[in-house]
Amino acid sequence: MLTRKPAGRIPLTLGFLLVAWGSALADDDPIQHRLYHERIKPVLQKHCFSCHNGADKKGGLNLQDVFFVNEIIRNGATWAKVTESIASGEMPPRNKPRLSEEEKQAVIEGINGFLAEALQEPDPGLVTIRRLSNREYRYSVLDLLGVDFDARSFFPADGSGGEGFDNHARVLFITPLSFERYYEAAQLIVDRAYEDPAVWRRIVPRPYKRGFGEQIAIWWHRFWHGEDISMRGPVRAAEEILLPLAARAYRRFPEHAELEKLTDIFSKVYVSLEGEPERFDRSIKESLKVILISPNFLYRHEVDLPLEKPYPISGFELASRLAYFLWSSVPDDELLNLAYRGDLHDEKVLSEQVRRMLADPRSRRFSESFATQWLGVSTLLDVHEVDSTRYPELTPELRRAMYEETVTFFHYVLTERQSFLDLLDSDYVFLNEALAKHYGIGKVEGDDFVKVSLSDRRRGGVLGLGSVLTSTSLATRTSPVLRGKWVLEQILGTPAPPPPPDVPDLEAARQANSELDFRAVLELHRSKPACNSCHQKMDPIGLGLENFDAIGRWREGYGEQPIDASGVLVDGTAFEGPSELKLILLQEKALFARNLTRKVLSFALGRNIRFQDKPTVDHLTEHLLEHDFHTVDFITEVVTSFPFRYRKSDPPTS
Repeated sequence: MLTRKPAGRIPLTLGFLLVAWGSALADDDPIQHRLYHERIKPVLQKHCFSCHNGADKKGGLNLQDVFFVNEIIRNGATWAKVTESIASGEMPPRNKPRLSEEEKQAVIEGINGFLAEALQEPDPGLVTIRRLSNREYRYSVLDLLGVDFDARSFFPADGSGGEGFDNHARVLFITPLSFERYYEAAQLIVDRAYEDPAVWRRIVPRPYKRGFGEQIAIWWHRFWHGEDISMRGPVRAAEEILLPLAARAYRRFPEHAELEKLTDIFSKVYVSLEGEPERFDRSIKESLKVILISPNFLYRHEVDLPLEKPYPISGFELASRLAYFLWSSVPDDELLNLAYRGDLHDEKVLSEQVRRMLADPRSRRFSESFATQWLGVSTLLDVHEVDSTRYPELTPELRRAMYEETVTFFHYVLTERQSFLDLLDSDYVFLNEALAKHYGIGKVEGDDFVKVSLSDRRRGGVLGLGSVLTSTSLATRTSPVLRGKWVLEQILGTPAPPPPPDVPDLEAARQANSELDFRAVLELHRSKPACNSCHQKMDPIGLGLENFDAIGRWREGYGEQPIDASGVLVDGTAFEGPSELKLILLQEKALFARNLTRKVLSFALGRNIRFQDKPTVDHLTEHLLEHDFHTVDFITEVVTSFPFRYRKSDPPTS
């Protein structure tokens, strides 16, 4: 039966929209808001909206749907390019009416004024409370209890944040279903630790046993004072075990009430198991479960102070940021002790810790987590599809070898070679026997990866990794478009604009011109104005990698037809094959440095990079360029940067 809505009630969806609108409007500076809508937006509407609107998005840009100055600041890099294009006369195009000097001045000075004001005060950005990612949960449990729990298979998959990383706060939320899984996981983990004597004795070195002297003391207090002290001994022994575990799990020393909760659980179980031979160990088990399901363990939380300006995070919070950045895990005892003494705020101490942590085997976790997600190969093991009839050689074992090659190569660059430029080009690779045979390189025996010197440079660097070449291919063939797009986005940080919605499908064009080779199809596709702007940037790069087949093997031709791996870039630079292409990329150090900076900083902070981070990004980029892309020095500079060591409080919601 239909019922009449009460008069004046706002539909739920509309209500949310009004709240969001009101919040955004409240965040806008009133003077800036008025300036934008009265002086700047009318000029944009007159000269820009006809092309850069929600439907057309010429160059991937929509200026029409911007209502708040905060939106301009959030996308400051884009708006800076807008003002540059207007100032240079590049925009509007020559066939469109030109802006008057007054209109130019209104837009350029107005927009640049908003952006300059946004950069006046250092802004570390908001740090949102977030749960541990599956990877962080696994390694935290491993370092705490010695149990290697497959969190990736047990919990729902983590999503990816704006920069492509699964440690971003925006994707790390907990649902009621996932919280139930955390209860189940805690039970499984503690049971597994208890069933392994070697593991359990590292957690509980020796079970508590009451001595003769303690028995006399208990009897004495009961007889003379009427006081039962029988639980003092076991509780004290339990505290000695639970306190350091809780400190590492909570990433700080637990408060008295938190420790009391753990010992209360222990005491209740201990009393209920009187007469049982393993009552102490079994009681500790129950307290461990409480630690593993505690929000203090599952969530990474930092305290909001009642301050309007940015302020340094606490020593324990800094230790936690550092440990999860480089180890994907809880801080160790050394970090916690430094945090307790306040020494981590000393940049010299912080730098020493970075070097210590990168020299530790646990730093390989950073290499795996960061490199595989940045390079887009994290899905190679179980998601990326390859036609098994066409490429039966790509077994699960070979996929794993390609994945491990990526991690091993990056980790060697990070910790041994200590120059990120080796990622662009190197005269060595890391191979095991299976991968060496697959690549047709040398004689390598066994499953272990060893460093192999190259007689030519076509394979070295990330462009020659089988994982990258396979992940940037389609199921049945290579894709120069995907590979060119990958280089622009992941290496240079200069993505091509998205294609207009009416662009014809490339595969359909290839089928319609089956007598043409793929290079000819791409040239035909590129000849259409709607396609040219994107493909003239991507295609030459991708075609330069065509000697690598869809699963990363070297080939000289498509059957008997030789491969033409030459190309000419947009700026007119010509090259022949991957070796020369990599030399060209090495000339783009500034672009590579800025993109690498954005990626590492985003991973370290667990959030997207915003326009307000520009001073930090600029500084870190210059540091890379001035210090020959030194890896350890750069990571140290990230850790000592303002946004890594500072935070600001969430504004009040009322």
